[in-house]
Amino acid sequence: MNTDIHRLLDEVFAGVEMTPDAQDLKEEMRANLVARVAELEASGSLPRDAAREAIAELGDIRELLGETDAAATGIPSTPATDGYAALQLRHHVKLKAGFVVRVVVWALVAVVGIALGVLGATGALPVVIGPVIAFFGLASTGLGLVVGDSLAQETTTNHPMPQARAAGYALATFLAAYGLSFGFIVAVGALPVWAIVFAALGVIAAIILFAFLGASQTNRHKAWVRHAQNEAARVGNRFEQEPETAARFGIYTVVIWLVTFGIIALLVFTVGWWWAPLAFAGGFAVMMLVLARMLFAPRKGN
Repeated sequence: MNTDIHRLLDEVFAGVEMTPDAQDLKEEMRANLVARVAELEASGSLPRDAAREAIAELGDIRELLGETDAAATGIPSTPATDGYAALQLRHHVKLKAGFVVRVVVWALVAVVGIALGVLGATGALPVVIGPVIAFFGLASTGLGLVVGDSLAQETTTNHPMPQARAAGYALATFLAAYGLSFGFIVAVGALPVWAIVFAALGVIAAIILFAFLGASQTNRHKAWVRHAQNEAARVGNRFEQEPETAARFGIYTVVIWLVTFGIIALLVFTVGWWWAPLAFAGGFAVMMLVLARMLFAPRKGN
C-alpha cells in the first residue's frame, strides 16, 4: 500500500481547523486520492510520484474546504462566495466510463425487452405467452440494474450507496416493473383475468420494499452539501427532521396500495378490468394527498 499519500494529505491539512465538516472532507479526499494513486501507478508512475501528482491535482485545499464561507472565517455567506452552483462545480465528480457503458447496456436490454414484450402481448409478434413473459422479465431486470448501479455510484452531492441497499432498490424496481408488465398482459387479453394477482403481488411487494428502504435510509449527503443546506434553508426536509413522520408515511403508503389493489381485484372480477386504471389513479391521488398533508401540516409546537 502507498503510504505517501496519507503523509502528504496530513501535510496539506496542517494548520487547518479540523471541524467535523473538515474531517469529513479530509476522509472523503483520502478515499479519492487512494483511488487516483492506484490509477497513476497502474499507468506506470512510481508510488512516490503518483502520490505527489494526486495531491497536486487537488489545487488550493482551502478553496476546496470552502474556508471563505461563514463557518471557517466568520465572514457572512453571500451568493457570490457561497453559491450552491459554484460549490457543485468545485466538488464535481466525473462519471466513470465503466458505469456509463453498463447503464447504456442495461437501458438497451430494457428497451428491447419492453418492445418485444409489447409486440408479443398484442399479437404483432407471433410468439406464445412464455417468451412474452420472459421479454418483460428481461426488461424489468434491465430497469432494476440501471437503478441499482446508479445508486451505487458516487455523485457530486452524495456518497455511494452501500451495495446491499442499492441491490434492494434494484429488486424493488424489478418487482414493480414486472408486476406492471403482468397487468399490461392481462389488460390486452394475453393472460386470463386471474393473472392480475401476479401483478398485484409484484407491485405490492415493490411498494413495501421501497417504503422500508426509504424509511430506513440514512443521510448520504457529503459534508459540503450538508453545510450548504444548513446555511441556505431555514426549514429542512420534514422527513429528515422527523423520522417518525417518514415511518408513518411509509406505513400509510403500504395500507393505501393494499386497499387500492384489493379494489382493483374486486373491480376486475365484477364489472371488468377497464375500471382498474381509475382505482389505480385514485390510490395514487390519495397517496399524494397524504404526502402533502404530512410534509406541510403545521409542526408540533408551532
